[in-house]
This record gives sequence, structure tokens and C-alpha cells, in this order.
Amino acid sequence: MTTRRRQTTLRRLHGAIIDLIVLMNLPSRDDELLAEAGVSLDRALFPLLVGIERFGPIGVGELAERAGRDYTTISRQVAKLASLGLVERRPSPADARVKEAIITAEGRRVTDALDAARQRLAGPVLAQWSDRDLMELERLMRRYVDDMSAAKAIEGD
Repeated sequence: MTTRRRQTTLRRLHGAIIDLIVLMNLPSRDDELLAEAGVSLDRALFPLLVGIERFGPIGVGELAERAGRDYTTISRQVAKLASLGLVERRPSPADARVKEAIITAEGRRVTDALDAARQRLAGPVLAQWSDRDLMELERLMRRYVDDMSAAKAIEGD
């Protein structure tokens, strides 16, 4: 591939990723997902709950960084999730000054419902995709995320 062609392809890839992020972050899409899951939860809270389920136990600082939001806002929202019985907060075994959030059984029930709803909503979009195409997309997305994470880790060293 020529340098020019590679630059054009990378620009298009970046554009597709931005388009995907915009689509995934539309408030109407969140509302549709919550309704499909049968979950009554503030739209701002469910991505945090999913993050705690995926990455927890997790400190509020790390969760705020992953969400790209302010620490105090995330702290309040995690406290709200705790008051709803969806997460518990506990001191970190590594550093007692850090409070970690961990998902509860009820929180897991909610994230399981969201996962199932996400699959039902994606089904029609991907119905015409071959198994091979779907597996290739998953493989390449995972590789891209893993390589970006590894590059960030190297920069942080």
C-alpha cells in the first residue's frame, strides 16, 4: 500500500470510529437499550455500572478516567449506584485510602439484562453478516484496542 493510500485509509478508519462512537453515545440509543432491557436507570448511570462490572473492583479515579468525566461527578454517581444496591464500595486491599466499587448480585442482574438487550438490538443489524465477517470484525477490533492499550502503557512507562 502506498503512503498516500495508507493515510487515506487511516483517515477513513478514524472517521468510521468517530461515527461509531457518536452512534453508540446517542441518548436515544441509550433509551432504546434501557427500554429493551426492561431497566429503569438514569442514562448517566448505566455506563458506569457496566464499567464497574467489566473492570471492577475499580477505584472512582480510574472509573472517572475511563469515562472521561470529572472525579467528583463520578463519585456522586457511584454513590447513587450504591444507594440503589447495584454496587458496593469498599477500601482497596492495595491502598486503604482508595474506595473501590464492586458490582452486587442485583447490579449483575442489570448488566446481564443490558447485555442481552444489546444482543437483541444488534441482531437485525448483523443478521446479513456472515459468521466469518462477524468473527473478523471482532478479531480486528480486539487487536486494535489491545494494540492501542499496549502503546499507551509504553508511553506511560
